[in-house]
Amino acid sequence: QVQRVETGGGLVQAGGSLRLSCADSGRTVSRYTRGWFRQEPGKEREFGACISWRGGSTYYADSVEGRFTISRDNAKNTVFLQMNSLKPEDTAVYYCGTSWSGSSRNPTAYDYWGQGTQVTVSS
Repeated sequence: QVQRVETGGGLVQAGGSLRLSCADSGRTVSRYTRGWFRQEPGKEREFGACISWRGGSTYYADSVEGRFTISRDNAKNTVFLQMNSLKPEDTAVYYCGTSWSGSSRNPTAYDYWGQGTQVTVSS
């Protein structure tokens, strides 16, 4: 059983930064693409970024390109999302998952979601 925990969310002013972490314990699934998604109440889960298992390939949604950076430390079974120049529209619960279909932007390709971490950006 994979235990996955997302941390690092919080309340920040527009223009500020946060660093999210997604750590696995128990059984790990390290040799797969990992992705960050976000979800607002009443809306579908939205792709943010993903990273290949070796870290050599990264992909971003247009809405976060140039502001967010995804990275991973396979030795620690942890994926990170550095978020800079935050905007109020970045407010959401952020989740990380494991993709069984490579670098997919579709949340249905992902599994082993954590409980999420709330990010709130005030204007």
